[in-house]
Amino acid sequence: MDGPAILAAHAALQRVLASFPKQDAGACESSARSLDVVVGQEGGVYFVRIDRRLDRCGWPVGSGLEFDWFELYAVSPEGKILARRAFMP
Repeated sequence: MDGPAILAAHAALQRVLASFPKQDAGACESSARSLDVVVGQEGGVYFVRIDRRLDRCGWPVGSGLEFDWFELYAVSPEGKILARRAFMP
């Protein structure tokens, strides 16, 4: 990955981690360990999708706390979040 892609991924990951409830801080399910980050680029904007992977926290594969949970962000090459997809469809 190039530098701007890493900045975009980091910005989106930090936004998601900050949105988790404070009382769950320290739990694997609310940590970066439980998240996958996928970065793509189109037209000079990075699109970052973050998926939850609870199997990394000892849950059975395919487990979820919410139905089809993911976050999708449009991020500038400088790491500024430009837009976020609505949380629930």
